[in-house]
Amino acid sequence: MRINRERFAAALVRMDLNGNQLAAKDGVSRGTVTAVKTGKSCSPETAEKLAAVLGREIIEEGN
Repeated sequence: MRINRERFAAALVRMDLNGNQLAAKDGVSRGTVTAVKTGKSCSPETAEKLAAVLGREIIEEGN
């Protein structure tokens, strides 16, 4: 699945989180957070973990 990079970055700012904090909150690795942040796709499970913390709007439409 793809995560919308702009919405992802905005959600991090809105929630006052950095990549390390997000990784700790949602249980994914820091490397995965970095990969998603740079536009790489991720598994549906990872997308759901990220969305549980940052909100569903980060998942791109059609995924």
